[in-house]
Amino acid sequence: MAFLDIKNVSIKGVAAAVPERKEYNKDFPKLSEDQLDQYIKTVGVVERRCAIHDGSLCTSDLCLSAAQKLIEKLRWSPEEVGLLVFVSHTQDYKLPSTACILQDKLGLSKDTMAFDVPLGCSGFVYGLGIASSIVSQGFIKKALLLVGNTQSVYASPEDKSTALLFGDAGSAIALEYDQLQKESIKLHYQTDGSGYENLIVPDGGCRHPFNEHSTEMEEFEEGIRRSRLHEKMDGGAVFSFAFFNVPKSLNALMTQYEIAPETVDYLLLHQANKFMCNGIRKKLKFREDKVPFNIDRFGNTSGTSIPLLMVTELQQQLQNQRLCFLACGFGVGLSLGSAYFVTDHIIIPDLIEIK
Repeated sequence: MAFLDIKNVSIKGVAAAVPERKEYNKDFPKLSEDQLDQYIKTVGVVERRCAIHDGSLCTSDLCLSAAQKLIEKLRWSPEEVGLLVFVSHTQDYKLPSTACILQDKLGLSKDTMAFDVPLGCSGFVYGLGIASSIVSQGFIKKALLLVGNTQSVYASPEDKSTALLFGDAGSAIALEYDQLQKESIKLHYQTDGSGYENLIVPDGGCRHPFNEHSTEMEEFEEGIRRSRLHEKMDGGAVFSFAFFNVPKSLNALMTQYEIAPETVDYLLLHQANKFMCNGIRKKLKFREDKVPFNIDRFGNTSGTSIPLLMVTELQQQLQNQRLCFLACGFGVGLSLGSAYFVTDHIIIPDLIEIK
């Protein structure tokens, strides 16, 4: 099984940024008031932060603002950062890698190692493993893990399964080589590529290039109308994948590393669906007060949802206490990552809102 145990790395801070612009699910014109009330009650999304997708505000802009604020608060010099990892499905361009652009915008050294990782909902946990593994070698002392998505761009405004769900956000996580760090970062990963079509944008890539039919709108059922450039989601299949595999993965992680559930301060779950996450919480027998939510105010922000939770729900605790976390990101791929990590009086700037 895909376990990692990464030593000598400390998480020094987490920052997050969202668009200032809000969309309210009660205003969605394709469903009745009763249908919207039921959706909000079940899925949990009341409002979302969404960019206007005209190129004026991209994922990289959100991550850039989060990184700049975090570097400032940590009093790091940009020249000290030797690694930048950008995890996103919504890069600036097909090529080059957005990480290269961010290296320049942040004023990092030209000796910086910078690359993109095209992952979605599991992106924070995968990025944490990748970046921490590199830092743990001791040659690169400081790193930035940037995780974000502006995936509302893929949601058809006429598709109730995605238009009411996805929000946009970006985050920055500061990692540092630390030989005095007693607690390692422990990770477990799973992948089921047989379910890749359950969350997919069918056209626009190399397998199915953009063509004259890509923008044609097609009705699949009442309330679901989209083109092949919009995201297609089989909610039932994704729910089944997560509901079965998330508890299994977290339990495997705790068993492998002898982590007692009662020693965990918070369980951070990807904000996919409140009903689903509550079900997972109950299967794992965690109390409600140990599993924070913010899906009501931000929607499903893909890989950003775990660091965004830390900023919006746990800022004071993170700044003033030593905390032990379990976390799990799951979804598009289908891909899943679980993590155990410890923070100790880290830097958490206020949430950044960008016009």
